Amino acid sequence: GDKAGRGGAGAGLPPYHRRVGMVQELLRMVRQGRREEAGTLLQHLRQDLGMESTSLDDVLYRYASFRNLVDPITHDLIISLARYIHCPKPEGDALGAMEKLCRQLTYHLSPHSQWRRHRGLGKRKPQACLKVVLAGSPPDNTVDLSGIPLTSRDLERVTSYLQRCGEEVDSVELGFTGLTDDMVLQLLPALSTLPRLTTLALNGNRLTRALLRDLTEALKDPSKFPNVTWIDLGNNVDIFSLPQPFLLSLRKRSPKQGHLPTILELGEGPGSGEEARDGTQEDPGGGPLMPAKDHRENREPTTVVQT
Repeated sequence: GDKAGRGGAGAGLPPYHRRVGMVQELLRMVRQGRREEAGTLLQHLRQDLGMESTSLDDVLYRYASFRNLVDPITHDLIISLARYIHCPKPEGDALGAMEKLCRQLTYHLSPHSQWRRHRGLGKRKPQACLKVVLAGSPPDNTVDLSGIPLTSRDLERVTSYLQRCGEEVDSVELGFTGLTDDMVLQLLPALSTLPRLTTLALNGNRLTRALLRDLTEALKDPSKFPNVTWIDLGNNVDIFSLPQPFLLSLRKRSPKQGHLPTILELGEGPGSGEEARDGTQEDPGGGPLMPAKDHRENREPTTVVQT
């Protein structure tokens, strides 16, 4: 378990490759009218994402509490997919709605949004991209390495940069960089001492629940991550929910914050617009919360609005 989490989890591709492939295959089945097979594949996808219940009622009526889900956006999209597959509506463009859901889920589970921000670096090799990002002061107080594959040697350069520019850093983006548990632990001493850091994105990597113990222990120390309000761990190997001590430690650092932020969900292209999710979440103390806003731009995270 732990040994596999620390090293072995890094041997294959990150799990988002498999999950995106399942979403695309599911859509192909629906287009071919194979709804029963699509329903079975959706069940496998739910289990792969940690929605372990096999009861359709549990999925359709939100069995899981939003208060400790690591990625409520994916949860919401999966629920909507289940509704369209198992309870199709005869009126309207049901297939079009399914296609839209699958596009949103694919977008959310893959690094396209991160790579878009590196548009000017897209044709460069990872080492060249890393060199550009680590040159000079962090723009907008953000160290954005998302979508750039990192090695253990690269992390030494990242650590040096954080130690040199740490006073200016509010946000660190490490999503879809191929990180394993051991690699995060290598960065942890530098990350945990950043005095202004508020958000840390580790989504889309090869991290396991074993890492949660180390992060939870670090958060118990008020001198570590002193201003962090959110650590994004979604779309990893087997981190599906967040332990209460982890959430409570974050809440103590931002007692006035009325929501737990989630992953930014942009439109699928220029001018495509955003769609806000209805409903409320619960905070670690059990009280109702308004829909979570994005932690970078104070925008509402978008999921699907059913048509």
